[in-house]
Amino acid sequence: MDERVKKYEVKMTKSLDNLDGEYKAIRAGRANPHILDKIRVDYYGTPTPLQQVGNVSVPEARIIMIKPYDKSMMKEIIKAIETSEIGINPNNDGTSIRLVFPELTEERRKQLCKDVKKKGEECKVAIRNIRRDGNEEFKKLSKTDVSEDVIAELQDDLQKLTDSFIKKVDSAAAEKEKEIMTV
Repeated sequence: MDERVKKYEVKMTKSLDNLDGEYKAIRAGRANPHILDKIRVDYYGTPTPLQQVGNVSVPEARIIMIKPYDKSMMKEIIKAIETSEIGINPNNDGTSIRLVFPELTEERRKQLCKDVKKKGEECKVAIRNIRRDGNEEFKKLSKTDVSEDVIAELQDDLQKLTDSFIKKVDSAAAEKEKEIMTV
């Protein structure tokens, strides 16, 4: 593949990776420690990722347990979880914090599927915008000594690349929807 097309492949890969990260943050009725990835705890004045102030484990299918390395951080961790958008109330037993995930209702599952589709569409738009930028750059090459055939070939390669990434987005969305709808 031409180097001029490869740089757009890198950008599309980043868009797909971003989508994957967003999908991991969507809870599907089972305890997934990745929903805590974006939570920051005020650790002596410094916003610190939750995983760095405590041990995060999944002892059961619907429970996440957090054991703080420093017991004095309990209140800060609870505060960070309560102010986050995960929608789960932490239970404190003195030594650890438990997050119990309730069963998702059918209505909530359908809402999550809509969110998954929306995020997938946003990723497709980002990929198409990358394709548009690439095509514009390739058209500018006609002002240099690059032949029309080479430009057409570059645009064709970019379109094939775009199509493959769109398929990856569709399959990732379908997989996440299946995971959400599985009771």
